[in-house]
Amino acid sequence: MASDDALDLAAEEQAPPAFSLTSGRTRGYHRAAVDTFLAAARTAFEGGGDLTAADVRIASFPLVKGGYVVSEVDAALGRVEDALAGRERERSVRRDGAGAWVEQARSEAQVILDHLARRKKHRFARVGALTFGYRIDEVDHVATRIVRYLRDGEELTAEQLRSAAFRMQRGGYREEQVDALLDATVDVILAVR
Repeated sequence: MASDDALDLAAEEQAPPAFSLTSGRTRGYHRAAVDTFLAAARTAFEGGGDLTAADVRIASFPLVKGGYVVSEVDAALGRVEDALAGRERERSVRRDGAGAWVEQARSEAQVILDHLARRKKHRFARVGALTFGYRIDEVDHVATRIVRYLRDGEELTAEQLRSAAFRMQRGGYREEQVDALLDATVDVILAVR
């Protein structure tokens, strides 16, 4: 008689993968890790778990040969984050009212605008001269787009911020600070949808 582990493995191998798989030397996200996380996200969306939109945004998975194609999983995670954010917004509006929700989003937007009011090349802390950080001009370009979105209503989507990638430079901006501001901006975008 086969063991339970062997039966689970055989069932996993027979089930069609949720996403395309990488081939050759290309690495992708670990299948079981992604599947487990998405199952938890589904449970949370259906009201039986405590996973939040912010948890989805910071999710990471090991890279392995034969894993899921990263871009496909990331796109799906964006949709999951959007859905959970919508659910969180609905619950908050029911609990506290739409005015409180709008005021919170407005307050968060003002904090972001205040931070980005600093002059270019000085908007974030920088790493040491021999350490690599995000390229300053590229971050400042995205920061300007964020200001235009929040102040002037120019088009900017959560997906554009999620997919923002910066090259590295010595003495660049601290990654953690930039990433935190991008996350906060995504929260505001999702709040006002």
